[in-house]
Amino acid sequence: MPRYFLELAYKGTAYSGFQVQENANTIQSEVEKALQTLFRQSFELTGSSRTDAGVHALQNFFHFDTNLIIQKASVYNLNAILPADITAKGIYPVPDLCHCRFDATGREYDYFIYRKKDPFMVDRGWLYPFPLDTGLLQEAAHILMEYTDFTSFSKRNTQVKNFLCTIERSEWQQEGASLIYQVKANRFLRGMIRGLVGTMVKLARGQLTVTEFRAIIEAKDCTKAYFSTPAQGLFLKHVQYGKELREFLQE
Repeated sequence: MPRYFLELAYKGTAYSGFQVQENANTIQSEVEKALQTLFRQSFELTGSSRTDAGVHALQNFFHFDTNLIIQKASVYNLNAILPADITAKGIYPVPDLCHCRFDATGREYDYFIYRKKDPFMVDRGWLYPFPLDTGLLQEAAHILMEYTDFTSFSKRNTQVKNFLCTIERSEWQQEGASLIYQVKANRFLRGMIRGLVGTMVKLARGQLTVTEFRAIIEAKDCTKAYFSTPAQGLFLKHVQYGKELREFLQE
């Protein structure tokens, strides 16, 4: 059966995450409902990256199978049905065996911290008006690239076979009054980025030493890291695929 990739962007504030959950409003449930309304049949969707409640995405993908011939104009029609905080950016026919999750070669995230009260950042960043040593933040971000086992930064009750991740990019950028943590890896664990940010902030506040920061990573114990970082600062920025599949994901 023919397969399609559906590219989305969304503001996650009003949703209990990406994946369908019983008795909860999710991105997937809204998209399935909109597709069913448009095409008058049900769809079984598979997601590329499972964002948590309140997390946003500038780009994420589903795939689904259907014998319908879906035209580019369907994107416009789908957007007319979807809520204002979810946007369909494209629907692309791909080879039948392509998988939006398993064929992804990398993912990029941004985490926003803003330092002064700003009504336009309330649901898009973490208000943190306390002093931070930005040099230590950057040092911590670079230290992370020395490691591959991130057991300490994975929340409990996660169903993964291992906790190995290859981080290709890890750095902090300053834009005006905001600090942005930018990270790219082949995969991420449940709660990983929020745990990384929360622990780096502890270091930058002088509540940890660099030696203690390394010890948290090496402990491979999630009770050592800090996961209290708010969800609204996190954005899934980009899902990366190999060259052959990328050619199908272009208008």
